[in-house]
Amino acid sequence: GITIDVAYRYFATDKRAFIVADTPGHEQYTRNMATGASTADLAVLLVDARTGLLEQTRRHATIASLMGIKQFVLAVNKFDLVGYDRARFEQITHEFRELALSLGVRQITAIPMSALKGENVVYDGKASMPWYEGQTLVEVLELATVRSAQTVGFRLPVQRVSRPGESFRGYQGTVAGGSVKPGDSVVILPSGMVANVTKIITFDLVRNAAVAGDAITLVLDRQVDVSRGDMIVSIDSQPQVGLDFDAQIVALQSEGIQPGRRYWLKSGSRRQRVVANPYSQLDLQTGSWNQRTGVLPMNGIGKVHLSFDENAVFDAYEQNRTTGAFILIDP
Repeated sequence: GITIDVAYRYFATDKRAFIVADTPGHEQYTRNMATGASTADLAVLLVDARTGLLEQTRRHATIASLMGIKQFVLAVNKFDLVGYDRARFEQITHEFRELALSLGVRQITAIPMSALKGENVVYDGKASMPWYEGQTLVEVLELATVRSAQTVGFRLPVQRVSRPGESFRGYQGTVAGGSVKPGDSVVILPSGMVANVTKIITFDLVRNAAVAGDAITLVLDRQVDVSRGDMIVSIDSQPQVGLDFDAQIVALQSEGIQPGRRYWLKSGSRRQRVVANPYSQLDLQTGSWNQRTGVLPMNGIGKVHLSFDENAVFDAYEQNRTTGAFILIDP
């Protein structure tokens, strides 16, 4: 049947484990597609060899690229139904490469396959397609790289201030980017206060360093005013701080995003008031951005201007998925 929600499937090979998010292609389920792509490192776009690229392929590729996915696999399936025609494969691949380049994606692997017969999925299809020299789908997935959170400096969104006694004060959270070690100078945002790291503690030991993904308690060398929602960052690589930002968003609720309405914006552990004004919407059929004033409708992908009452802290989403992402909450 057709996929409506995102279906998650788990499997493993001898080399690594995988989670597949199977997402729907129909325009009215754009938000589900965006949900599945938001945590993925690689996109597999499935194309029927008989029909070639559809509008759905363009839509999926566009959303995957907006969600920061840089590795694309073009799986040209049902190849047994077109007589394993090499010219057909090269035509579809050429069309897709042009589409992907227009989206800024350069890492593309195209594979001709027959899922029915398992050719080039798990086993090689040399018997039917001696002209294909590349890898099988599973081999490509095993070699895929995981998106790194090390492209920016140290980031720690503070989730909790730990005060078990008078003599101890630590700041707890999960490292969202970069790395940190005792002696490093850090800045607390949005206040801008500077301090040095004296200790990094995890649940069972004192550490000499922490990297993205580690849940830590950070101890600083001086009394500074830090509370939940603040971000502790490296002094030499800081995120952007300001009252106004432009962002791309997907409208998930039936009323869409209303211009001038006040929303709560939640990013990391920080929640603050914001006014969102849409000014552009993506046409998923052509891939072009059209000027738009008024409501950004449900499933619409748009650019909005965000106006805050107090300073907000963001990285570019391209550089850090955690500190560059947010959700809007309609109160």
